[in-house]
Amino acid sequence: MNTLTIRLPDDLRADLKKISREQNKPVSDLVRESIRRYVAVESFRALRRKVLPFAEAQGFLTDEDVFKAIS
Repeated sequence: MNTLTIRLPDDLRADLKKISREQNKPVSDLVRESIRRYVAVESFRALRRKVLPFAEAQGFLTDEDVFKAIS
């Protein structure tokens, strides 16, 4: 595992410390979990951008269209 150093505003650091105490988790675990979620969401968005033109060509214009097709 590698180390990453970041700068945080004081208020954000205080919020992280508070959550850390409340959840009894180290700040580094909270930050790692947050970054994992961010990366997953961005990966999903990138995939969605790639597939969207193909889906639209097949008539899938909304989430409801997809739900109807798979229900």
